[in-house]
Amino acid sequence: MDTYKIGLLSLNLGFAPNSVEDFAGHIDTVMRRAAANGAQLLMIPEYAVEACLAFKPEGMKPTEEIPFLAKCGAEFRDQISAFTKRYGLHLCLGTFPIDRGEGKYTNTSVLLTRDGRQIEQDKLCLTPGEQDVDSWTLEPGAELSVFDLDGLKVAILICLDVEMPAHSSLLAKTNIDLLLVPSMTERLAGFHRVYDCAKARAVELMTSVAVCGVIGVARGTTQNETNVSGAALFVPCEEELGHRGVAAFADPTDGEDGQDIYIEAEVPVGIVRQLRSGEAEVWPGAWTADHVTLRT
Repeated sequence: MDTYKIGLLSLNLGFAPNSVEDFAGHIDTVMRRAAANGAQLLMIPEYAVEACLAFKPEGMKPTEEIPFLAKCGAEFRDQISAFTKRYGLHLCLGTFPIDRGEGKYTNTSVLLTRDGRQIEQDKLCLTPGEQDVDSWTLEPGAELSVFDLDGLKVAILICLDVEMPAHSSLLAKTNIDLLLVPSMTERLAGFHRVYDCAKARAVELMTSVAVCGVIGVARGTTQNETNVSGAALFVPCEEELGHRGVAAFADPTDGEDGQDIYIEAEVPVGIVRQLRSGEAEVWPGAWTADHVTLRT
């Protein structure tokens, strides 16, 4: 395999759907476009489902929003799953809360494959806002999965998870071909934290890293009064890939214009595998610091 085409949707939460069906219809339109252009995978952002707060019941408390969004997410997954086979397109649903019983919820990315699999990855490192007993309260995950997708080794790190070098160390020996990073960042600083760290992961792991995030503001939100993001595919900083480590990039925006960001990119699977096998300029492989002693 030389290349693998993907679509990245940075959803504008301000489009304010009237129902889960309306929300699914919006994603269906992008799926149709991605499939028509030959994409094999479409990713949407972390907490894209927050758009559904536009039709939350009047008087809903912030502590009730996660259970509400979990129900919306489950309904959305049921409605959209048939489209993956229809379009022959894998779909990473960004993230939505999943009810784990006993009042516990995880922030989970679900990847629906065109052959009917449903692959889940929980967020492993939660933000303070995701651990607030007075609003959104979630549980962290404890497993990081690497899975096969069309012969590619793929993993998912959700937003803050990609900022944690410890996760990169866990993945270093797996030779993944593609790392997916659905995100939500409130400010430009958050955008740079996530995207700059994603680029670092591409260098460390000698792999391709795709990122997209929500933009705009959801009607009815009580948590996220701004969202700033872009979309990007980062690759190793090697001459064969244009030196800069950027295969595709959409500039960050706050989404005030009401429009989504959508880009498509070719993941250079073949070239990166060659580089990883020993042709990279200086990459030492899955390097560890086991021989290094820290002195303080």
